[in-house]
Amino acid sequence: MSAPLWTVDALVAAMRAERAGTLPAAIGGISIDSRSIAPDQAFFAIKGDTHDGHAFVRAALENGAGLAVVARDKLALGPAESGTLERGELPADAPLLIVPDVLDSLRDLAAAARARSRGKIVAVTGSVGKTSTKEALRLALSRDGEVHASVASFNNHWGVPLSLARLPESARYGVFEIGMNHAGEITPLTRLVRPDVAIITTIAPVHLEFFNSVEEIADAKAEIFLGLVPGGAAVLNRDNAQFARLAQTAAAAGVGRIVGFGEHAEADARLLRCALAPEASTVEAEIFGNRVAYKIGAPGKHLVVNSLAVLAAAHLVGADLALAALALAEQAPAAGRGTRIELAVPGGSALLIDESYNANPLSMRAALALLGQAPIGARGRRIAVLGDMLELGAAGADLHRELAGPIRENATDLVYCSGPLMAALWEALPSACRGGYAKDAATLEPEVVAAVRSGDAVMIKGSFGSRMGPIVKALMRRYAAPAAPDPVPDRVQVQMKAQQG
Repeated sequence: MSAPLWTVDALVAAMRAERAGTLPAAIGGISIDSRSIAPDQAFFAIKGDTHDGHAFVRAALENGAGLAVVARDKLALGPAESGTLERGELPADAPLLIVPDVLDSLRDLAAAARARSRGKIVAVTGSVGKTSTKEALRLALSRDGEVHASVASFNNHWGVPLSLARLPESARYGVFEIGMNHAGEITPLTRLVRPDVAIITTIAPVHLEFFNSVEEIADAKAEIFLGLVPGGAAVLNRDNAQFARLAQTAAAAGVGRIVGFGEHAEADARLLRCALAPEASTVEAEIFGNRVAYKIGAPGKHLVVNSLAVLAAAHLVGADLALAALALAEQAPAAGRGTRIELAVPGGSALLIDESYNANPLSMRAALALLGQAPIGARGRRIAVLGDMLELGAAGADLHRELAGPIRENATDLVYCSGPLMAALWEALPSACRGGYAKDAATLEPEVVAAVRSGDAVMIKGSFGSRMGPIVKALMRRYAAPAAPDPVPDRVQVQMKAQQG
């Protein structure tokens, strides 16, 4: 039997909680979703953007939760107020830990998890590639010992504390993703995580609605240095135009070691050569003077470049470099981030590339490059189905219009666009390349579903708010085998969106 994640005594001490009801001695996990709660887990009734977890405490306990963590004021109020919990709704012996504020208590527990951990901790941020880099680190480090990593894109003000509170004391390594879309958001999170190594994948024009320049975005990402432990290392993209600014900021923050990765001749983790294939890549690199040849089990030049950061971080935390490199052969795209699905269309099959989770100008270019590498049949076409890239501010129309170049360069035959910002791209496309335009994804959906034919490769991408995921589902319902998995990630009960930048 595996060791418990937390004893109840430790929970009480970390959160300064009041006990109520018949409590277990320990819990094996932490959840904020009453629907998927496991019998040995603690349910934290945090308040989300649209739902208050206190409304689901009863359901969580009925579904077998070991205990629930609730706010004192929510327990005292009556049922007339939305999201509150009347004590009479629960059995007299309901296992509860009562705290002043549930999210604050989750942060306290996260701090306690970090304080007791003897493992090496890596934190990842960047405008693009956070989740794929975090997952690659999970793989690379797992060959060397127990790894704990945040799930999905749990990278914001509630996701990071939740992920850190789940860190087992026995883990040799911890990997955490940290996101933001405003200045000041990374600082409290990195100070909670206190990483030994901080990676910034790249800086790109993302969330320009909230920043005046790319330089301001770089400064906001550089907040991650403020949490580095003494003697920690910053791993930065040497090819990015903001490298010098980030390195200077890191040095000013007292970072002892600054590591560059990329194709630059002075990079500490340097790409020597790579071969890009439709479903994988082979790489030769030099990591701190060590020649390494390896395979990445997912396609894309962006994954190749970020693998250099992964291997640099693995070396910095003391993992076996050769084993870490070998593990990357198992890397696969996360749901909505390049997942490949075969569609059973009349007369044959078509390839669906699901990039629907999110989009920005840099990731859109990377996805179009993947489409350009995708194999097509004798009469097949490369089709891009694109939704608006959001939070780009006044530059939005221009940044959409500029996608016409990558579309042409990657031999895209047809483009379907949805959303007011994508209208700028639509107008910039040659008539022969125009597949269809609609004001929103729901209106465009039937046109896309009807257009797919045997031999086609179809890539679907847009910001989460542009709602491109349902088009993926519609294509799968119409053409995929019944056993095909749902490529669109489930949302947690509290329905709180992770940071995308």
